Amino acid sequence: MAKKKESLEEKLGMKKKSMWLTLKKSEIKRAMSFAEDYKKFLRDVKTERESVDYMIKIAKERGFKDLSKAKTLSPGDKFYIHNRGKSLALGVVGKKPYEGFRLVVSHIDSPRLDLKPNPLVEDSDASLALLKTHYYGGIKKYQWVSTPLAIHGVVYTKDGKRIDIRIGDNPGDPVFVIPDLLPHLARRAQGDRKLFEGIKGEELQLVVGNIPVEDEEIKNKIKTAVLKHLNEKYGITEEDFNSADLEIVPAYDPRDVGFDRSMIGAYGQDDRICAYTSFRAILEVEEPTYTSIAFFYDKEEIGSDGNVGAQSNFLEYVLAKVLSLMKPNYTHVEFLDILYKTKAISADVSAAINPLFKGVHDIPNAAKAGYGVVISKYTGHGGKYGSSEATAEFMAEIRALFAKHNVPYQVAELGKVDEGGGGTIAKFFAQYGMDVVDMGPGIIGMHSPFEIASKMDIWSAYLAYKVFLSQ
Repeated sequence: MAKKKESLEEKLGMKKKSMWLTLKKSEIKRAMSFAEDYKKFLRDVKTERESVDYMIKIAKERGFKDLSKAKTLSPGDKFYIHNRGKSLALGVVGKKPYEGFRLVVSHIDSPRLDLKPNPLVEDSDASLALLKTHYYGGIKKYQWVSTPLAIHGVVYTKDGKRIDIRIGDNPGDPVFVIPDLLPHLARRAQGDRKLFEGIKGEELQLVVGNIPVEDEEIKNKIKTAVLKHLNEKYGITEEDFNSADLEIVPAYDPRDVGFDRSMIGAYGQDDRICAYTSFRAILEVEEPTYTSIAFFYDKEEIGSDGNVGAQSNFLEYVLAKVLSLMKPNYTHVEFLDILYKTKAISADVSAAINPLFKGVHDIPNAAKAGYGVVISKYTGHGGKYGSSEATAEFMAEIRALFAKHNVPYQVAELGKVDEGGGGTIAKFFAQYGMDVVDMGPGIIGMHSPFEIASKMDIWSAYLAYKVFLSQ
């Protein structure tokens, strides 16, 4: 069969097509199967702790060994190491371990609500028990009301016992809700508020109980009844909330979106979409030229601070640990030299065009759902502030790599120049001198409790990360 003649637009690099039209049916079938696995992950994993536990369990089954217990490392060895159960590194030692690493770095925290240290209160006027929250990350607060919510996390009792909590996801579980105001009475109380203040931070309180204890001498009867239930079921006292990490997340499962089931709607796709695709990629890396590591960090949504965020020294610790197990007497200069030779992908989502609010996008520089993983040369805001910009040389290297392996991709910005913006953890790795570029699927409704992503973009991200880590 004669080869189809290349059009002038294609020759000049002007033409991009949806992956639904360019992929073979067999690959579309594989992509759809991959999406089903991803949906199961999103259903089972809704917090950073759950992400780390899930990944370590599967990695160990695939032959990854605990780096903290290793005595030596050799090319081909697979390892993992976690940081306080909230961040993680999974790696495969390469044939040229001193020629720089290949890193794909994502984050496993998502915007949510956290319980306050002393959260349980009783409103005697309403005859209800409530849990007070403090929102985590950039949310639109009004999106979290009148929707079923679950509680996930851990509680440590006064004697040091760990209690794992997950209430609201399983059939038959109770759920929790932040009640919105009925429209019949909202004209004055909410009508004059701006959209972002339709619900205020201190109004994000969950209804958790209504039945009082039968004891006339107790003042807060409903609060006491809730605490009695928690103590009998979990062994928790009120003071134990002080040593807890309890997160409030949507209680519903991921769902297919559209008549054609082409998209996935779910909570937490920013950034567990990149975490899952890079996790699957590193599991399948075999005998790479360069040592390949997938990092999964906490705290990105609040600035990457703290000892489990990307601004901690977890990267340095892991890389130094790997090198020390291969070359015990390496020098600090050699370590810095390897860092400068390292290349990385900051795996984080971008914004796909929202058809209802196209005015915030510069359409020629905006991501389209189904057109492949989005490469962002830079992020930041208002004149590229807070950004790490990839060099032209590294962009060319990535383009050549993807062209060689037929990885679909698109290059885009987050939005119009003065519309807003956002940042990623790329800048925290660029400070070591390594080449870094941002790359991830486009999301519609980012940071909402139900984000939307194309199954083709999920598949493309997996292919991109795998090709990069397999060098």
